[in-house]
Amino acid sequence: MTAALSSISPLICLGAAAVLVMLLVALRRAYTGMAALTLVGLGAAFSTLPLMVDSNPHRLFFLMLNGYTAFYAGLLILASAACVAFTFSYLKEFERNREEFFILMLLATLGATVLAAADHFATFFLGFELLSVSLYSLTAFPSMTQGHIEAAVKYLVPASVSSAFLLFGMALIYAWSGEMSISRIGHELRAAHIHADYQWMVAGLAMIVVAMGFKLALAPFHLWTPDVYQGAPAPVTAFIATVSKGAVVAMLLRLFTPAEIQTGSTLFWVFGFMAALSMIAGNLLALFQENVKRILAYSSIAHSGYILVAFLAGGARAIEAVSFYLITYFLATLGSFGVVSALSTPGMERENLDDYRGLARQNPFLAAVFTLMVLSLAGLPLTAGFIGKFYLTLAGVGAALWPLVIILALTSAMGLYYYLRILVALFVLAPSGGDRRPKPPLSFSNAFVLTLLAVLLFWIGVMPAPVLNLVRAMVG
Repeated sequence: MTAALSSISPLICLGAAAVLVMLLVALRRAYTGMAALTLVGLGAAFSTLPLMVDSNPHRLFFLMLNGYTAFYAGLLILASAACVAFTFSYLKEFERNREEFFILMLLATLGATVLAAADHFATFFLGFELLSVSLYSLTAFPSMTQGHIEAAVKYLVPASVSSAFLLFGMALIYAWSGEMSISRIGHELRAAHIHADYQWMVAGLAMIVVAMGFKLALAPFHLWTPDVYQGAPAPVTAFIATVSKGAVVAMLLRLFTPAEIQTGSTLFWVFGFMAALSMIAGNLLALFQENVKRILAYSSIAHSGYILVAFLAGGARAIEAVSFYLITYFLATLGSFGVVSALSTPGMERENLDDYRGLARQNPFLAAVFTLMVLSLAGLPLTAGFIGKFYLTLAGVGAALWPLVIILALTSAMGLYYYLRILVALFVLAPSGGDRRPKPPLSFSNAFVLTLLAVLLFWIGVMPAPVLNLVRAMVG
């Protein structure tokens, strides 16, 4: 039993860290100490991931423990650590209770990790809800402006609706198959024609797809996503755009990859429609935005559509392409919102394009990092984003998904315009009499994490082979 429990050590570490921080906060508030303890808990969880890989693939407590789970758990934990580092300086001058932020961050990370490891509807829903409930509070945490509360409500309503769809879909799938094991249901879906009550499966799958569509901000379920990104604190926006989305992608692959979605099937057309609409709507609507966080929100919607192109390709190549692309997407998105966090405070978010005019002269380091992140999101050469988008396209071409590949190429070209607008703002001086508000000094934690992200982004763009080999070894 001890050996079996060791394989879920990352989850135990995350849960124990959340409880320990909660108890210590009740005894004595120490902001720096709680931030350090949170990072120690995340580090302990990450360091125990080899225990999950070394053991033979098996199920424990309705969790699938193998290299695939370890890969996604590691990715989510590292992204959470980056968000905690951004939070430390973001809330440093905040005078009200702030230690609870780290408790919620640990619980959200635990929920995301459980979701990525789930192999049963019970753990699927548990991780889904633990992640969502924590993010409700994180979105409204500072409560400094009406925008924070509005963003929390606009996250709460779609998330509640998605939970209802998810539960009802699970019930219909169970009525159809008599199974609640996700891996078994995946294989049942591949042979769905042997069941007479096929309509129950179709209705159940439709509801689960809707629930995941809300979480991934796929069109047409994306309508309030830009409002949430704009109103939430910058570190929380980074968490939603990376950790929350990555956990749902991991579950999407686990549930539907064994089903081997056939080209021309109803499920294929549903995902294909959402992929095309997300790429078109995300890139098109971003063209008209003046708010940096909204631009990145629509960019995130478009990137969800890109991911679905490789997902629909199916097979091992699709899993590898999606997993590798998530690494490149995480790096660029965390870096972009990290720059926003470094320049923002709870009462004064730097989110308009005008706020970034002349940043190259005021802070060349942040301008250089932001430039590299934007170029990677655009998929330009010598960045990790270019390699990631290349493998997505390769997966789509290999499966002959020509309409989606063409849309991917055209919308990526369209996206160059709004990414270029950000770059122009960085290097063009603000007009006289423009924004003269003092900008917070760059903290060591922000500088360290942003430097690390920039180095990794450039290194993967130039030498992707080590990371590609790691992805193949873990998820292949």
